[in-house]
Amino acid sequence: MTVVLLLAIGVLTGLTTVLFGFGGGFATVPAVLWADAAAGPAASTVAVATSSLVMVVNAAVATAATPKSMLTGLRQRLPLLALLGAGGLAGAAAATFAPPGLISWGFVLYLAATLVDVLVRPGFLSPAHDGPAGDQAVAVPASLGMPIGSLASFLGVGGSVLTVPLLRRSGLPMAAATALANPLTLCISAPACALFLTTAPAAGDTVDTGALLLAAGSVDLGAVALLLLGAVPVVVLLRRRPPRIADRLHARGYVALLALALTAMLLRLRTG
Repeated sequence: MTVVLLLAIGVLTGLTTVLFGFGGGFATVPAVLWADAAAGPAASTVAVATSSLVMVVNAAVATAATPKSMLTGLRQRLPLLALLGAGGLAGAAAATFAPPGLISWGFVLYLAATLVDVLVRPGFLSPAHDGPAGDQAVAVPASLGMPIGSLASFLGVGGSVLTVPLLRRSGLPMAAATALANPLTLCISAPACALFLTTAPAAGDTVDTGALLLAAGSVDLGAVALLLLGAVPVVVLLRRRPPRIADRLHARGYVALLALALTAMLLRLRTG
């Protein structure tokens, strides 16, 4: 049952990577938290760490398949990319020592706040104006790089939940905003993943290592393999044959996925 669930979630993460720039964090954190519940108090850290490796691979594959013309603006945003990476590293370090409940409920609050934001504030469900061109397309202030990276890697969500709305409100269509979210997610997830792979959870003395399929640091490599087995073929296929989705429908799908992830996490916390 666990294998089937992780493969199915992997397929979902592939879809969300291409369609919404998520990289997989929203789907993988609740799934791995459920699959590795027997790991004890460290299960939350394991879920975040495992999610980081899945996001690195998914985001890298998606970025490699993104037209170079769409990525041109990133060349002028090196300070932003560096601060996203520094924030990712800081958030990962904090996650290894955080109480399990803080990560889980932080994840819930993060999703809930974003859901309210995209529904209440104007400019997301339909862009306020036509998007900017060229170097100005990556409309995320460098000053937000550190907080976005820190929060995203601490909770294992990749950062797209903050970057996509920012890019969207700059006037970009959903297709462009979600495509640009993947390289930004990669900047956050790569340093965080490197730390997680070499650092055991602070609660390591209480972890039932037999509950993990195959562990490296805080990462469940067995879960990663199953998730990527489902995700990578979907990312490759959809990047080669991108679906055509009406912009407003695309935005509503983003909102629906946030609501679904929030519901799944609440159910997990209620039953766990």
